Amino acid sequence: MASKLVIIIVFILDLIAVGLAIAAEQRRSVGKVVPDKEKDYEYCEYGSDIATSYGAGAFVLLFTSQVIIMVASRCFCCGKALNPGGSRACAIMLFLICWVFFLIAEICLLAGSIRNAYHTKYRRMWNVEDPPSCEVIRKGVFAAGASFALFTAIVSQFYYISYSRAGEGYRNPHY
Repeated sequence: MASKLVIIIVFILDLIAVGLAIAAEQRRSVGKVVPDKEKDYEYCEYGSDIATSYGAGAFVLLFTSQVIIMVASRCFCCGKALNPGGSRACAIMLFLICWVFFLIAEICLLAGSIRNAYHTKYRRMWNVEDPPSCEVIRKGVFAAGASFALFTAIVSQFYYISYSRAGEGYRNPHY
């Protein structure tokens, strides 16, 4: 039987991670060009940088929930053999899908947090023809991370339940 405590803890961690990723998308940094008082140079002024912290928090929580699921299931490769059959085949497929979704979510959250934290200071100082822009992170990077974090949450729950069923069936044969 799958541990209800593991399922509840992982669900809560994943839910908070998705919420933080959505909050990060809503609070992305926005840059605007501002001239100095003497009008000699322009610089970039950015809004709040809280999205970086939200994205990093979502990254850590999603990572923690994945570690809990993998430790509870012994990362599928360690431990006792599983019952051959539908539950094992389903667990193998869900294991692979879970890791793909997890890696995509973590890449989006990490890249979004790093890119959101990067700010260009001065835009135009010495009459340069092509000054650097006040680039900010593109819309949707944290949203993609949130989506894949949600997919990871769903698939990891199903993986853990399928893994538990396949393990139980092998220890308690039906004959």
